[in-house]
Amino acid sequence: VSISDLMAGVMAVVMLMLVLSVLQNKVAEVKREQEKNSGYAAQQQKLNNLMHDMQKEMTDQGEDSLVGFDLASGKITLKDKIFARGSACITDQAKDALARLAPRIEEFVTGSSNTQVFVEGHTDNLQVNNPVTDVVRFCTVYDDNYTLSAARAREARKLLIANLNAQQSHRVIVAGFGDSQPLNGIPPGDERNRRVEVQFLTHAAKN
Repeated sequence: VSISDLMAGVMAVVMLMLVLSVLQNKVAEVKREQEKNSGYAAQQQKLNNLMHDMQKEMTDQGEDSLVGFDLASGKITLKDKIFARGSACITDQAKDALARLAPRIEEFVTGSSNTQVFVEGHTDNLQVNNPVTDVVRFCTVYDDNYTLSAARAREARKLLIANLNAQQSHRVIVAGFGDSQPLNGIPPGDERNRRVEVQFLTHAAKN
């Protein structure tokens, strides 16, 4: 009987230690998740503040007709006036605006390793009838809307990453969507679809 009682006591202690170990692991996991979410929320707030600052600066400079802001989604839109028609060349006025945005891009990218910027080109649905090969005049060669949209995004990116080093600039990514993503409620042929969108993304930290 004494041996039986002793064994029962040992088993109870072992079970208690197992339960405590599981609880400690759960508490540690919850704490890590809270810290991760807290850091993500802080990064999102920084992005929101950054977007407000950029919007104010563009408005103060009278350049809000060139750059639109969607604060809720963390996105800015470089409107059609940024580029000459049928061209990837950026106008002189637009170059000044993008030069003012470059330090903000630097602030966002260097503020955290969990950030990315996507520079996405879009066009209307007017098709390219003849390939464009005059690089000097059009700042690119293209034979369809996809290559034109990608070229516009590329030219905008060149100015936006002016303050970044080679490694940092790898987190600023170019994509060309052609006429595949017209604006909601806007006819595909509308000139407002000719745009470059700059999407700021903050990812939750990995465990």
